[in-house]
Amino acid sequence: MSNMHPLVVTSVAILGLLLFGLGLAVTVVRGRTQVLTGTASDPDHLLNRLIRAHGNTAEYAPFLAVLFLFLGSHQPGGLTLGLIAVATAARVLLAVGLITSLSRLNALRAIGATLTYVTGLWLSILFLLA
Repeated sequence: MSNMHPLVVTSVAILGLLLFGLGLAVTVVRGRTQVLTGTASDPDHLLNRLIRAHGNTAEYAPFLAVLFLFLGSHQPGGLTLGLIAVATAARVLLAVGLITSLSRLNALRAIGATLTYVTGLWLSILFLLA
């Protein structure tokens, strides 16, 4: 990884920390609430918010990491690096937005989701063109 751009390495690490950190948080809250399987009865309970944030991260972070690593290993330009940085920030914003509330759409969720779609599509096109 010595020839990999530091932004790429950092972004992949952030996605990993987000995924495994949220997984750990779900486990801890399950232990504290004694809801060892399934979800809590209150739809907006912290456990449910963490489960959704973790699940959503698990749906997008792995493929984004693949895109980051592939594109990052091919002398990425400014557009690619910018998209990687924004996609990473979008994933963090979305996770925070989901943890904040499931019952109401909030700006963090909306911005995070929109930027995930836009950057993911752009990065996928760049992958196709590489």
